[in-house]
Amino acid sequence: MLPRAANYQELVERFRWQIPEHYNIGVDACDKWAETDRLALIHLRDDGSAQRYSFADLKRLSNRCANLLETQGIEQSDRVAILLAQGPETAIAHLATYKLGAIAVPLFTLFGEEALEYRLADSGARVVVTDHGGAMKIAAIRDKLPALEAVISIDGGEHTLDWHQLMARASDGFLPVDTLANDPALIIYTSGTTGPPKGALHAHRVLLGHLPGVEMPQSFFPQPGDLFWTPADWAWIGGLLDVLLPAWHHGVPVLAHRFAKFDPEKAFQLLADYGVRNAFLPPTALKIMRTVSSPAKTQLRSIGSGGETLGAEMLDWAQETFGVTVNEFYGQTECNLVVSNCAEIMAVKPGSMGRPVPGHRVAIVDDSGRELPAGEPGTIAVRRPDPVMFLEYWRTPEATAAKFRGDFLMTGDQGAMDDDGYLRFVGRDDDVITSGGYRIGPGEIEDCLIKHPAVALAAAVGVPDPLRTERVKAFIVLKEGVSGDAALVREIQDFVKTRLAAHEYPRDVAFVDALPMTATGKIIRRALRDS
Repeated sequence: MLPRAANYQELVERFRWQIPEHYNIGVDACDKWAETDRLALIHLRDDGSAQRYSFADLKRLSNRCANLLETQGIEQSDRVAILLAQGPETAIAHLATYKLGAIAVPLFTLFGEEALEYRLADSGARVVVTDHGGAMKIAAIRDKLPALEAVISIDGGEHTLDWHQLMARASDGFLPVDTLANDPALIIYTSGTTGPPKGALHAHRVLLGHLPGVEMPQSFFPQPGDLFWTPADWAWIGGLLDVLLPAWHHGVPVLAHRFAKFDPEKAFQLLADYGVRNAFLPPTALKIMRTVSSPAKTQLRSIGSGGETLGAEMLDWAQETFGVTVNEFYGQTECNLVVSNCAEIMAVKPGSMGRPVPGHRVAIVDDSGRELPAGEPGTIAVRRPDPVMFLEYWRTPEATAAKFRGDFLMTGDQGAMDDDGYLRFVGRDDDVITSGGYRIGPGEIEDCLIKHPAVALAAAVGVPDPLRTERVKAFIVLKEGVSGDAALVREIQDFVKTRLAAHEYPRDVAFVDALPMTATGKIIRRALRDS
């Protein structure tokens, strides 16, 4: 746990990693709390009813699941795919997999057959735990998955085993495998914004590595009465390791509910009804919530946000709406939560992701891995060893080697660090727009665009230009009731030109119904460039 400190520098000086030689996520996030009556999970079902689980409940159920998986032949280092939305079965399957010493492969329920086939085949998963919808997708590709031996469904499906029958027959007793902290525990596939998804293999220590990066933006989490929720799916690192498992490490309950389609009014109401105190709200969720005219009053103590940079406009709105400062943070699937803001101990600078989280060594480097001076743009990099850093790309040594320059993990993201150690995100290598000799990050343009009263969501990309190399093109989702025409295009162009710079305004503007996004709320600019 982060020590209390009067300021950022004191916090950095006082922090020390405590990574034991032997460590198991399932034991740490569940079993150590099972002798108490602590509440672990509130599952809000689609029908509005809620079911509560204690840590003792989760220990008993995850032990049964571990025995169930063992009867299916699962051994240490085997892969178990978990194709489920937020819910108790998802969490139970994760805990059981870790206790077995097997490797969990979380998969997003909205993946299509092609996406599932790629990940299941690449990981060599032997068992999938899913629901009826997932089972139907897998049935269509089953003949292309030679390693897959069993599909266990929580609510039926073609050619599946029945979760409830198997759980009823399984024993409550299970002795967890005594894993090393460096033993593999989890494969999370990258979102694929810059090429085919790669399986980032993480060790059990990854949970401990996440803790300071959760505790800092969540205002020295945990505090008495804390309750955590995120709309981000647990299939992604943001939902699983920014919220669920860190909360359970600290014995803090989590609210489980994921909207089939994100509804901003219902999100406000959920936060209010259950007295949620801590939230991870991706930038896209916050931008959509901003459209609610009369939101329910919440009791939030802390909000963390990451994935895209928030501008001053969004930060001011959030402060006024929630009564707390949104602490932005930064990381990626391979090395998550290494930079963060924390309004309690340092000033929050709009446009900045914050400073390096204690325990992580973050720098701006050139293409060779040489550290650059303050103010000079380059690649955001993290020095190894680091407990939050991935072990490798699953069975892809060439891609793993290419991720590093010496001891620096190269994130592929462009940024700059000021004299005070604050990092500013410029964009991904392939997101940076080169126009007339200028290198333009899309984030600043997008922040400006959403300030326009007609704009709900916006994305900026570079498109080929014979004179400038690239020119800025904006894709805009208009607010309800607003129609796009040539006059509005000119108005928006002038709006940006007068607020940023002449070389940054969008020379092309396209009005669209929606923006392509990853499941974690990141805009897929590559898809827009190719459209």
